[in-house]
Amino acid sequence: MTSPTTPPLTPPLTPPLTPPLTRTRPGRATTALRRTAAGVGNLWLLALVLVLWEVYGRVSESLFVPPISRILENFGDVWLGGPASQLFLSDLFWSEVTTSLSRFARGWGLAVVVGIACGVVLGRSPVIAQMYGPVVRFFAAIPNTVLLPIAVQIFGVASNMNVFLIFLGSVWVVMINTADGVAGVDPMWLRSARSLRVPRWVLYARVIVPAAAPQILAGLRVSLGIGLILMVISELYATTEGLGFQIVVAQSSFRYLDMWSAFVLIGLIGIVLNLAFGRIETRLLRWQRRTGLDAL
Repeated sequence: MTSPTTPPLTPPLTPPLTPPLTRTRPGRATTALRRTAAGVGNLWLLALVLVLWEVYGRVSESLFVPPISRILENFGDVWLGGPASQLFLSDLFWSEVTTSLSRFARGWGLAVVVGIACGVVLGRSPVIAQMYGPVVRFFAAIPNTVLLPIAVQIFGVASNMNVFLIFLGSVWVVMINTADGVAGVDPMWLRSARSLRVPRWVLYARVIVPAAAPQILAGLRVSLGIGLILMVISELYATTEGLGFQIVVAQSSFRYLDMWSAFVLIGLIGIVLNLAFGRIETRLLRWQRRTGLDAL
């Protein structure tokens, strides 16, 4: 008898090896093109407003609303007509803008220091918050321009009055946001720090203030705009120099191009300050995922 033959062993079929999928990063040119397209897309509304403004100014021929092209031309002549040694900025720019920004820096800087310090105390002490919280909310609800006559009576027509009004309008927002942020710190973090016998100053510097930093910086951003508004308003009514004073002089002498160019300069200053603060905020909060307008 012949034994049955067994078929030869064959290796199992295996699928062909395919290289793993790798995610290629876009090149620098592609990234720059995307950012440029995003920037153009974000500025379409501003471009449309400027075009409509130009058309309306030329059709109506109004002295009060001149075309935007004439305003920008006047802006260059008044504020940018300086030599290269002055960074192509005029003497009027250096005299008036530095005066206004000096007042703003003193008033807003004082509001930041006092607001954060008092806000931390209010957020950490429920007793003090119950005692002084209603007072803080009351003064925060008062329109700050109402206090302008009182500030003039106390300080007179001087720079101290402008600094005081900027401080008084900005400090409450910083204080309230700081207190809310400090009071909302996770209690588990505080218990963990106490169990490790962390010194008090380290607890505030490494746990409480960093945990409340997003809300503190949000209050600083809001107070930045309030301080700029109060800087201009205080100079409109009680000062002899500054951007607000230049607006009043131009309006009273019917130089509307100079008035509108001063408005443009104030808007550019606000944009630059917000961009600079946004960079600082992004650097300080790089651990936080940002959404909303800052993520655009």
